Amino acid sequence: MSSYVVAQITINDREKYARYEAGFMDVFDQFGGQILAVDEAPESIEGRWPHTRTVLLRFDNLADAKAWYHSEQYQALAKHRWEASIADIAFVQGLPQATS
Repeated sequence: MSSYVVAQITINDREKYARYEAGFMDVFDQFGGQILAVDEAPESIEGRWPHTRTVLLRFDNLADAKAWYHSEQYQALAKHRWEASIADIAFVQGLPQATS
């Protein structure tokens, strides 16, 4: 079943964050993920949405999502994001596919 990564990010230093963005796809593509959404101004319809960027990623399964996030390549790249932003990030399990 598909797994998702939902990230809410507040970018404090665009120049440093650009270093993260510059290397992101090279690492991400190695793990078979798919970017479903990146929104700099999501429209909140209920509650608080304190961050300025929301990202939704999809992987075939949770193991692939975790392999990407915990990989040496991503962790080395993520240092730029940590220096440039604050974030709330979660793994979210998709629903099982219905069989006919």
